[in-house]
Amino acid sequence: VQVVESGGGLVHTGGSLRLSCATSGFTFSTYAMSWYRQAPGKERELVAVLNSDGIPTYYMDSVKGRFTVSRDIAKSTAYLQMNGVKPDDAAVYYCFMFGVWGQGTQVTVSS
Repeated sequence: VQVVESGGGLVHTGGSLRLSCATSGFTFSTYAMSWYRQAPGKERELVAVLNSDGIPTYYMDSVKGRFTVSRDIAKSTAYLQMNGVKPDDAAVYYCFMFGVWGQGTQVTVSS
């Protein structure tokens, strides 16, 4: 079982970024997945949840209306579309699925 995030990088305030979570080793379409993030000195926090039907069931308040979680079953990949990025969104973003954490992808926001 593998969970690998990508797509992080430097983004300007107000810009957009799409994170990917590529998976392998299990039946992707039957599991819910979650995106978390952790900023330096802070606890890891839940950002968004996509249920096993591919329906978003949770967004943390600060990202509602700006972030969108989705998936592509054919590619066994989940996504986190980040629009209107703010400095507070800077963090390492992690994908969690099937009890497995990815290694994280860094998002840096410049003002």
